[in-house]
Amino acid sequence: MATTLNAVRGMNDVLPDEAALWERFEDAARDVFAQYGYRNMRVPIVEATALFVRGIGGATDIVEHEMYTFEDKLNGESLTLRPEATAGIVRAAIEHSLTYERPQRVWMTGAMFRHERPQKGRYRQFHQLDVEALGFAGPDVDAEQIAMLARLWRALGLADGVRLTINSIGDPDERRAHRADLIAWFERHADVLDDDAKRRLHANPLRILDSKNPRMQPMIHAAPRLIERLGAASRAHFDGLQQLLADRGIAFEIDPRLVRGLDYYNRTVFEWVTDRLGAQGTVAGGGRYDGLFEQLGGKPTPACGFAIGIERMVLLLQEAGAARGGVPLAYVVHDGADASRLAWRAGEMLRDAGCAVVVNAGGGSFKAQMKKADASGARYALLIGADEAAAGAVSVKPLRESGEQRTVPFADLRAALATN
Repeated sequence: MATTLNAVRGMNDVLPDEAALWERFEDAARDVFAQYGYRNMRVPIVEATALFVRGIGGATDIVEHEMYTFEDKLNGESLTLRPEATAGIVRAAIEHSLTYERPQRVWMTGAMFRHERPQKGRYRQFHQLDVEALGFAGPDVDAEQIAMLARLWRALGLADGVRLTINSIGDPDERRAHRADLIAWFERHADVLDDDAKRRLHANPLRILDSKNPRMQPMIHAAPRLIERLGAASRAHFDGLQQLLADRGIAFEIDPRLVRGLDYYNRTVFEWVTDRLGAQGTVAGGGRYDGLFEQLGGKPTPACGFAIGIERMVLLLQEAGAARGGVPLAYVVHDGADASRLAWRAGEMLRDAGCAVVVNAGGGSFKAQMKKADASGARYALLIGADEAAAGAVSVKPLRESGEQRTVPFADLRAALATN
Protein backbone atom coordinates (compact mmCIF):
# COMPACT_ATOMS: atom_id res chain seq x y z
CA MET A 1 0.00 0.00 0.00
CA ALA A 2 1.42 3.40 -1.01
CA THR A 3 2.34 5.86 1.74
CA THR A 4 -0.16 8.69 2.16
CA LEU A 5 1.25 12.07 1.14
CA ASN A 6 0.28 15.19 3.05
CA ALA A 7 0.66 18.89 2.37
CA VAL A 8 3.98 20.49 3.35
CA ARG A 9 3.86 21.84 6.91
CA GLY A 10 2.68 25.43 6.91
CA MET A 11 1.31 25.22 3.36
CA ASN A 12 -2.38 24.55 3.70
CA ASP A 13 -5.23 23.41 1.52
CA VAL A 14 -8.27 25.69 1.31
CA LEU A 15 -11.35 23.47 1.12
CA PRO A 16 -14.66 24.52 -0.50
CA ASP A 17 -16.53 25.70 2.62
CA GLU A 18 -13.64 27.94 3.66
CA ALA A 19 -12.91 29.00 0.07
CA ALA A 20 -16.40 30.49 -0.08
CA LEU A 21 -15.31 33.01 2.59
CA TRP A 22 -12.15 33.77 0.60
CA GLU A 23 -14.36 34.53 -2.41
CA ARG A 24 -16.66 36.72 -0.34
CA PHE A 25 -13.70 38.76 0.90
CA GLU A 26 -12.05 38.99 -2.52
CA ASP A 27 -15.30 39.97 -4.25
CA ALA A 28 -15.95 42.73 -1.70
CA ALA A 29 -12.38 44.01 -1.99
CA ARG A 30 -12.52 44.02 -5.79
CA ASP A 31 -15.72 46.07 -5.73
CA VAL A 32 -14.42 48.60 -3.20
CA PHE A 33 -11.07 49.07 -4.95
CA ALA A 34 -12.82 49.66 -8.26
CA GLN A 35 -14.85 52.45 -6.61
CA TYR A 36 -11.57 54.25 -5.90
CA GLY A 37 -10.03 53.66 -9.34
CA TYR A 38 -7.58 50.88 -8.40
CA ARG A 39 -6.85 48.39 -11.18
CA ASN A 40 -5.61 44.81 -10.98
CA MET A 41 -2.08 43.77 -11.93
CA ARG A 42 -0.12 40.53 -11.46
CA VAL A 43 3.58 39.88 -10.93
CA PRO A 44 5.60 36.63 -10.81
CA ILE A 45 5.82 34.43 -7.72
CA VAL A 46 9.57 34.02 -8.31
CA GLU A 47 11.91 37.02 -8.51
CA ALA A 48 15.66 37.61 -8.42
CA THR A 49 16.86 37.38 -4.80
CA ALA A 50 18.59 40.75 -5.15
CA LEU A 51 15.19 42.43 -5.52
CA PHE A 52 14.23 41.57 -1.96
CA VAL A 53 17.69 42.13 -0.46
CA ARG A 54 17.78 45.64 -1.93
CA GLY A 55 14.10 46.42 -1.44
CA ILE A 56 13.23 44.90 1.94
CA GLY A 57 16.63 45.36 3.60
CA GLY A 58 19.41 42.93 4.42
CA ALA A 59 19.00 43.36 8.18
CA THR A 60 15.33 42.35 8.28
CA ASP A 61 14.12 39.00 9.61
CA ILE A 62 12.64 38.21 6.21
CA VAL A 63 15.92 38.46 4.32
CA GLU A 64 18.06 37.01 7.08
CA HIS A 65 15.96 33.98 7.99
CA GLU A 66 12.65 33.58 6.20
CA MET A 67 13.10 33.63 2.42
CA TYR A 68 12.77 30.51 0.27
CA THR A 69 15.85 31.00 -1.91
CA PHE A 70 17.28 28.57 -4.45
CA GLU A 71 19.70 28.44 -7.36
CA ASP A 72 18.39 28.31 -10.92
CA LYS A 73 19.85 25.07 -12.33
CA LEU A 74 19.98 26.58 -15.82
CA ASN A 75 22.16 29.61 -15.16
CA GLY A 76 23.04 29.61 -11.46
CA GLU A 77 21.02 32.76 -10.72
CA SER A 78 19.78 33.15 -7.15
CA LEU A 79 15.97 33.17 -7.14
CA THR A 80 13.45 33.61 -4.31
CA LEU A 81 9.78 32.85 -3.81
CA ARG A 82 8.28 36.24 -3.10
CA PRO A 83 7.92 36.96 0.65
CA GLU A 84 5.88 40.12 -0.04
CA ALA A 85 4.42 41.92 -3.04
CA THR A 86 5.48 45.58 -2.96
CA ALA A 87 9.03 45.07 -4.22
CA GLY A 88 7.77 43.05 -7.20
CA ILE A 89 5.15 45.66 -8.07
CA VAL A 90 7.71 48.46 -7.95
CA ARG A 91 10.13 46.38 -10.05
CA ALA A 92 7.36 45.91 -12.63
CA ALA A 93 6.49 49.62 -12.55
CA ILE A 94 10.13 50.54 -13.24
CA GLU A 95 10.60 47.86 -15.90
CA HIS A 96 7.44 48.83 -17.82
CA SER A 97 7.55 52.61 -17.12
CA LEU A 98 4.08 52.47 -15.56
CA THR A 99 4.32 55.91 -13.97
CA TYR A 100 5.91 57.66 -16.97
CA GLU A 101 2.69 59.33 -18.13
CA ARG A 102 0.66 59.42 -14.94
CA PRO A 103 0.48 57.98 -11.39
CA GLN A 104 -1.03 54.54 -10.97
CA ARG A 105 -3.42 52.93 -8.51
CA VAL A 106 -3.04 49.14 -8.58
CA TRP A 107 -3.81 46.03 -6.56
CA MET A 108 -2.92 42.35 -6.73
CA THR A 109 -3.54 39.19 -4.75
CA GLY A 110 -1.67 35.92 -4.47
CA ALA A 111 0.56 33.58 -2.50
CA MET A 112 3.63 34.73 -0.53
CA PHE A 113 6.24 32.51 1.11
CA ARG A 114 8.18 32.86 4.35
CA HIS A 115 10.03 30.11 6.20
CA GLU A 116 8.84 30.71 9.74
CA ARG A 117 7.17 28.74 12.50
CA PRO A 118 3.56 28.09 11.42
CA GLN A 119 0.84 29.27 13.80
CA LYS A 120 -2.82 30.19 13.60
CA GLY A 121 -3.30 32.74 10.86
CA ARG A 122 0.42 32.74 9.97
CA TYR A 123 1.75 30.13 7.55
CA ARG A 124 4.76 29.43 5.33
CA GLN A 125 2.62 29.81 2.25
CA PHE A 126 0.18 32.61 2.94
CA HIS A 127 -1.91 34.92 0.82
CA GLN A 128 -2.10 38.68 0.70
CA LEU A 129 -4.14 41.28 -1.06
CA ASP A 130 -1.74 44.10 -1.87
CA VAL A 131 -2.69 47.68 -2.83
CA GLU A 132 -0.28 50.35 -4.11
CA ALA A 133 -0.61 53.99 -5.18
CA LEU A 134 2.46 54.86 -7.25
CA GLY A 135 3.46 58.45 -7.92
CA PHE A 136 1.39 60.26 -5.25
CA ALA A 137 3.24 62.48 -2.77
CA GLY A 138 0.68 64.02 -0.42
CA PRO A 139 -1.13 62.70 2.65
CA ASP A 140 -4.37 62.63 0.65
CA VAL A 141 -3.56 59.23 -0.89
CA ASP A 142 -2.54 57.88 2.53
CA ALA A 143 -5.96 58.93 3.81
CA GLU A 144 -7.64 57.55 0.70
CA GLN A 145 -6.23 54.09 1.31
CA ILE A 146 -7.23 54.13 4.97
CA ALA A 147 -10.74 55.28 4.01
CA MET A 148 -10.89 52.54 1.39
CA LEU A 149 -10.12 49.95 4.06
CA ALA A 150 -12.77 51.44 6.37
CA ARG A 151 -15.28 51.05 3.55
CA LEU A 152 -14.17 47.43 3.01
CA TRP A 153 -14.68 46.59 6.69
CA ARG A 154 -18.22 48.00 6.48
CA ALA A 155 -18.94 45.96 3.35
CA LEU A 156 -17.82 42.82 5.19
CA GLY A 157 -19.70 43.61 8.40
CA LEU A 158 -16.43 43.90 10.36
CA ALA A 159 -16.34 47.63 11.17
CA ASP A 160 -16.96 47.04 14.89
CA GLY A 161 -14.20 44.44 15.12
CA VAL A 162 -11.17 46.44 13.95
CA ARG A 163 -9.47 49.68 14.95
CA LEU A 164 -6.92 51.94 13.28
CA THR A 165 -3.49 52.90 14.63
CA ILE A 166 -1.18 55.34 12.85
CA ASN A 167 2.29 56.79 13.29
CA SER A 168 4.95 58.69 11.39
CA ILE A 169 8.48 57.28 11.17
CA GLY A 170 9.74 60.39 9.41
CA ASP A 171 12.22 60.71 6.58
CA PRO A 172 15.59 58.94 6.34
CA ASP A 173 17.66 61.70 7.95
CA GLU A 174 15.22 61.89 10.88
CA ARG A 175 15.33 58.12 11.28
CA ARG A 176 19.13 58.09 11.22
CA ALA A 177 19.25 60.59 14.10
CA HIS A 178 16.54 58.67 15.96
CA ARG A 179 18.39 55.41 15.33
CA ALA A 180 21.44 56.76 17.13
CA ASP A 181 19.26 57.87 20.06
CA LEU A 182 17.62 54.45 20.25
CA ILE A 183 20.91 52.57 20.21
CA ALA A 184 22.23 54.74 23.01
CA TRP A 185 19.01 54.21 25.01
CA PHE A 186 18.98 50.46 24.56
CA GLU A 187 22.67 50.18 25.39
CA ARG A 188 21.98 51.95 28.69
CA HIS A 189 19.35 49.26 29.39
CA ALA A 190 21.26 46.29 28.01
CA ASP A 191 20.42 44.23 31.11
CA VAL A 192 16.72 44.27 30.09
CA LEU A 193 17.19 43.33 26.43
CA ASP A 194 16.34 39.79 25.37
CA ASP A 195 18.46 37.87 22.85
CA ASP A 196 16.33 38.99 19.91
CA ALA A 197 16.66 42.66 20.87
CA LYS A 198 20.43 42.31 21.32
CA ARG A 199 20.63 40.83 17.82
CA ARG A 200 18.68 43.75 16.37
CA LEU A 201 20.42 46.46 18.42
CA HIS A 202 22.85 47.72 15.78
CA ALA A 203 21.26 46.23 12.66
CA ASN A 204 17.63 47.37 13.05
CA PRO A 205 16.93 49.01 16.45
CA LEU A 206 13.51 50.34 15.36
CA ARG A 207 12.22 46.76 15.34
CA ILE A 208 12.94 46.45 19.07
CA LEU A 209 10.06 48.88 19.60
CA ASP A 210 7.75 46.20 18.18
CA SER A 211 8.80 43.60 20.76
CA LYS A 212 6.02 41.88 22.71
CA ASN A 213 8.32 40.77 25.57
CA PRO A 214 6.47 41.85 28.77
CA ARG A 215 9.73 42.36 30.65
CA MET A 216 10.89 44.95 28.11
CA GLN A 217 7.69 46.99 27.88
CA PRO A 218 8.44 49.66 30.56
CA MET A 219 11.85 50.32 29.00
CA ILE A 220 10.37 50.46 25.45
CA HIS A 221 7.60 52.82 26.60
CA ALA A 222 10.19 55.22 27.97
CA ALA A 223 12.41 55.08 24.86
CA PRO A 224 12.94 58.22 22.72
CA ARG A 225 10.08 58.81 20.31
CA LEU A 226 10.70 59.60 16.68
CA ILE A 227 7.34 61.36 16.38
CA GLU A 228 8.66 64.02 18.77
CA ARG A 229 11.58 64.94 16.53
CA LEU A 230 9.94 65.04 13.11
CA GLY A 231 11.10 67.76 10.74
CA ALA A 232 8.73 70.37 9.35
CA ALA A 233 7.87 68.45 6.17
CA SER A 234 7.22 65.15 7.96
CA ARG A 235 5.18 66.91 10.66
CA ALA A 236 3.06 68.72 8.07
CA HIS A 237 2.44 65.44 6.24
CA PHE A 238 1.36 63.69 9.44
CA ASP A 239 -0.82 66.60 10.57
CA GLY A 240 -2.44 66.62 7.13
CA LEU A 241 -3.21 62.92 7.36
CA GLN A 242 -4.85 63.34 10.77
CA GLN A 243 -7.00 66.20 9.50
CA LEU A 244 -8.15 64.22 6.46
CA LEU A 245 -9.08 61.22 8.61
CA ALA A 246 -10.98 63.46 11.02
CA ASP A 247 -12.82 65.07 8.11
CA ARG A 248 -13.93 61.61 6.98
CA GLY A 249 -15.05 60.59 10.47
CA ILE A 250 -12.44 57.81 10.72
CA ALA A 251 -11.36 57.19 14.32
CA PHE A 252 -7.68 56.47 14.94
CA GLU A 253 -5.10 56.14 17.67
CA ILE A 254 -1.52 57.44 17.40
CA ASP A 255 0.92 54.73 18.47
CA PRO A 256 4.45 56.19 18.71
CA ARG A 257 5.90 52.65 18.83
CA LEU A 258 4.25 51.53 15.61
CA VAL A 259 6.84 50.55 13.03
CA ARG A 260 6.75 48.28 10.01
CA GLY A 261 9.03 45.29 9.55
CA LEU A 262 10.48 46.36 6.19
CA ASP A 263 13.21 48.95 5.63
CA TYR A 264 11.58 50.79 2.75
CA TYR A 265 8.89 52.62 4.78
CA ASN A 266 8.99 56.36 5.59
CA ARG A 267 6.58 58.90 7.06
CA THR A 268 3.08 57.38 7.35
CA VAL A 269 2.71 53.88 8.75
CA PHE A 270 -0.62 52.39 9.79
CA GLU A 271 -2.25 49.16 10.92
CA TRP A 272 -5.80 47.94 11.31
CA VAL A 273 -5.85 45.60 14.30
CA THR A 274 -8.35 43.38 16.09
CA ASP A 275 -8.59 41.81 19.55
CA ARG A 276 -10.49 38.82 18.16
CA LEU A 277 -7.55 36.78 16.82
CA GLY A 278 -5.24 36.53 19.80
CA ALA A 279 -1.59 37.43 19.26
CA GLN A 280 -1.96 37.71 15.49
CA GLY A 281 -4.04 40.87 15.71
CA THR A 282 -2.94 42.84 12.63
CA VAL A 283 -5.28 42.28 9.68
CA ALA A 284 -3.99 45.05 7.40
CA GLY A 285 -0.94 47.26 7.47
CA GLY A 286 1.10 49.55 5.31
CA GLY A 287 2.35 53.05 4.77
CA ARG A 288 4.49 55.28 2.60
CA TYR A 289 7.71 54.20 0.83
CA ASP A 290 8.97 57.19 -1.12
CA GLY A 291 12.53 55.90 -1.56
CA LEU A 292 11.92 52.38 -2.85
CA PHE A 293 11.88 53.26 -6.55
CA GLU A 294 15.37 54.73 -6.28
CA GLN A 295 16.61 51.76 -4.25
CA LEU A 296 15.54 49.48 -7.09
CA GLY A 297 17.13 51.58 -9.84
CA GLY A 298 14.18 53.76 -10.85
CA LYS A 299 13.57 57.49 -10.80
CA PRO A 300 12.43 59.12 -7.53
CA THR A 301 8.75 58.25 -7.20
CA PRO A 302 6.59 58.72 -4.09
CA ALA A 303 4.31 55.82 -3.21
CA CYS A 304 2.01 54.43 -0.56
CA GLY A 305 0.44 51.01 -0.08
CA PHE A 306 -0.83 48.30 2.23
CA ALA A 307 -1.35 44.56 2.44
CA ILE A 308 -4.15 42.46 3.93
CA GLY A 309 -3.49 38.94 5.20
CA ILE A 310 -6.27 36.87 3.66
CA GLU A 311 -5.96 33.92 6.08
CA ARG A 312 -6.44 36.29 9.00
CA MET A 313 -9.37 37.98 7.29
CA VAL A 314 -11.04 34.59 6.83
CA LEU A 315 -10.48 33.80 10.52
CA LEU A 316 -12.05 37.15 11.40
CA LEU A 317 -15.04 36.49 9.17
CA GLN A 318 -15.47 33.07 10.77
CA GLU A 319 -15.21 34.56 14.26
CA ALA A 320 -17.82 37.15 13.31
CA GLY A 321 -20.20 34.37 12.24
CA ALA A 322 -20.17 35.20 8.54
CA ALA A 323 -22.77 33.25 6.64
CA ARG A 324 -21.63 30.35 4.52
CA GLY A 325 -21.10 31.39 0.93
CA GLY A 326 -21.48 29.47 -2.32
CA VAL A 327 -24.94 28.19 -1.41
CA PRO A 328 -27.24 27.30 -4.33
CA LEU A 329 -30.77 28.61 -4.60
CA ALA A 330 -32.12 25.15 -5.34
CA TYR A 331 -31.14 21.48 -5.35
CA VAL A 332 -32.99 19.34 -7.91
CA VAL A 333 -34.04 15.85 -6.75
CA HIS A 334 -35.22 13.49 -9.49
CA ASP A 335 -36.01 9.82 -10.11
CA GLY A 336 -36.61 8.07 -13.41
CA ALA A 337 -35.45 8.70 -17.00
CA ASP A 338 -38.16 11.22 -17.92
CA ALA A 339 -37.76 13.00 -14.58
CA SER A 340 -33.99 13.22 -15.08
CA ARG A 341 -34.38 14.88 -18.46
CA LEU A 342 -36.82 17.42 -17.00
CA ALA A 343 -34.47 17.98 -14.03
CA TRP A 344 -31.59 18.93 -16.33
CA ARG A 345 -33.87 21.25 -18.32
CA ALA A 346 -34.97 22.90 -15.07
CA GLY A 347 -31.38 23.36 -13.96
CA GLU A 348 -30.32 24.99 -17.22
CA MET A 349 -33.39 27.23 -17.36
CA LEU A 350 -32.74 28.55 -13.86
CA ARG A 351 -29.02 29.05 -14.60
CA ASP A 352 -29.95 31.04 -17.70
CA ALA A 353 -31.89 33.29 -15.31
CA GLY A 354 -28.76 33.76 -13.18
CA CYS A 355 -29.59 31.30 -10.39
CA ALA A 356 -27.18 28.85 -8.77
CA VAL A 357 -28.66 25.35 -9.00
CA VAL A 358 -27.32 21.87 -8.21
CA VAL A 359 -28.90 18.95 -10.06
CA ASN A 360 -28.40 15.66 -8.26
CA ALA A 361 -25.91 13.40 -10.00
CA GLY A 362 -25.09 9.75 -9.38
CA GLY A 363 -28.60 8.50 -8.65
CA GLY A 364 -29.89 7.54 -5.23
CA SER A 365 -33.27 7.27 -3.56
CA PHE A 366 -35.44 10.31 -2.95
CA LYS A 367 -34.54 10.08 0.75
CA ALA A 368 -30.80 10.02 0.05
CA GLN A 369 -31.09 12.87 -2.42
CA MET A 370 -33.05 14.97 0.07
CA LYS A 371 -30.21 14.55 2.59
CA LYS A 372 -27.83 15.91 -0.04
CA ALA A 373 -30.22 18.77 -0.76
CA ASP A 374 -30.34 19.74 2.91
CA ALA A 375 -26.54 19.46 3.28
CA SER A 376 -26.03 21.72 0.25
CA GLY A 377 -27.56 24.66 2.11
CA ALA A 378 -30.00 25.27 -0.75
CA ARG A 379 -33.09 27.31 -0.02
CA TYR A 380 -35.33 24.97 -2.01
CA ALA A 381 -35.49 21.33 -3.04
CA LEU A 382 -37.07 20.87 -6.47
CA LEU A 383 -38.66 17.43 -6.67
CA ILE A 384 -39.31 15.73 -10.01
CA GLY A 385 -40.67 12.21 -10.09
CA ALA A 386 -42.76 10.27 -12.59
CA ASP A 387 -45.94 12.24 -11.82
CA GLU A 388 -44.22 15.63 -12.23
CA ALA A 389 -42.48 14.52 -15.41
CA ALA A 390 -45.77 13.33 -16.93
CA ALA A 391 -47.47 16.64 -16.03
CA GLY A 392 -44.52 18.85 -17.05
CA ALA A 393 -44.35 20.24 -13.50
CA VAL A 394 -41.95 20.62 -10.56
CA SER A 395 -42.66 20.32 -6.84
CA VAL A 396 -41.04 23.11 -4.80
CA LYS A 397 -40.17 22.34 -1.17
CA PRO A 398 -38.78 25.12 1.09
CA LEU A 399 -35.81 23.89 3.12
CA ARG A 400 -34.84 26.95 5.21
CA GLU A 401 -38.18 28.43 6.21
CA SER A 402 -41.74 27.32 6.88
CA GLY A 403 -44.01 26.79 3.92
CA GLU A 404 -45.96 24.11 2.18
CA GLN A 405 -44.60 22.05 -0.66
CA ARG A 406 -46.40 23.00 -3.86
CA THR A 407 -46.38 21.90 -7.46
CA VAL A 408 -45.97 24.48 -10.25
CA PRO A 409 -45.93 24.16 -14.05
CA PHE A 410 -42.42 23.94 -15.48
CA ALA A 411 -42.84 27.23 -17.34
CA ASP A 412 -43.74 29.04 -14.10
CA LEU A 413 -40.81 27.65 -12.05
CA ARG A 414 -38.55 30.72 -12.11
CA ALA A 415 -41.42 33.06 -11.22
CA ALA A 416 -42.49 30.77 -8.40
CA LEU A 417 -39.00 30.83 -6.84
CA ALA A 418 -38.75 34.60 -7.23
CA THR A 419 -41.92 35.15 -5.20
CA ASN A 420 -40.69 33.13 -2.21
